Amino acid sequence: MAATLKLIYHAAKVRLGFLIMACALAGIAVSPGDGLAPWRVLVLSLAVLVSSSAAGAFNQLYERDLDARMKRTRKRAFVTGKLQASWYWWVGLGLITLLALTAAALATNVEAALYIFLGAFTYGVVYTVWLKTRTWLNIVIGGLAGSFAVLAGAAAVGETFAPAPLLLAVVLFLWTPPHFWALAFACKDDYARAGVPMLPVVVSEPVATWSIFGHALVLVVLSLVPVFYGMGWLYLVAAAGGGLYFLRESYALIYKPSVGQAWKTFAASIVQLGLLLTGAIFDSLLLG
Repeated sequence: MAATLKLIYHAAKVRLGFLIMACALAGIAVSPGDGLAPWRVLVLSLAVLVSSSAAGAFNQLYERDLDARMKRTRKRAFVTGKLQASWYWWVGLGLITLLALTAAALATNVEAALYIFLGAFTYGVVYTVWLKTRTWLNIVIGGLAGSFAVLAGAAAVGETFAPAPLLLAVVLFLWTPPHFWALAFACKDDYARAGVPMLPVVVSEPVATWSIFGHALVLVVLSLVPVFYGMGWLYLVAAAGGGLYFLRESYALIYKPSVGQAWKTFAASIVQLGLLLTGAIFDSLLLG
């Protein structure tokens, strides 16, 4: 039983689900107003986690043939058969998502549930089914998944179009491409072999590395703007510290376009987002 749960945990990309959940919590934190009752925050958080994880499982279920052609993914459970790709997975993932959306709508409002749905749909269908093997814009558009999580948090408070959450949603949109392009740069041969046109596969190294740095630069600058809309010094320190680290590693990739540096840039992107979201949440809790 424990082994099966571990397989499901990895197949559903639950760690990514926690990151998306943090985006929703940050959306609540940066929104003006009185916030939400703790139980509403809990239900919304779990709804985002569950729907995101369902989308992650759908991604691995749908891409099992593609994953088999990539060294990085060929040992995933749906590829090896440790998890059987049966019809009950399709039905179960749909029902779990519907349950999560219903809980979010009842605990907060329909608008928040809609944004949660759009996030899962963007990752599960728009990115995975429609775009991933067709265009280098796959992850650019797929980046909306994290943005919708931020908007779900803001909508739950009733402040969807307040400046701070909108800015944070744009930051999440800009963060996803350089994050995945750094990964794709490190695994360029894998993606090329599988026929996935990630940017580093279809353009020259200078274009790819400067694109990563350019996106990182814009998102870091934008990530500081919420300070002018109510965020405090704790958020500023976290956003600036993580942003400078990401910029440093992205710039290093331009002059050292190697697999090792690409992994460092990829790791830096995770640190940057983690600090940004943590700073937003604790800034609200401690200084709000």
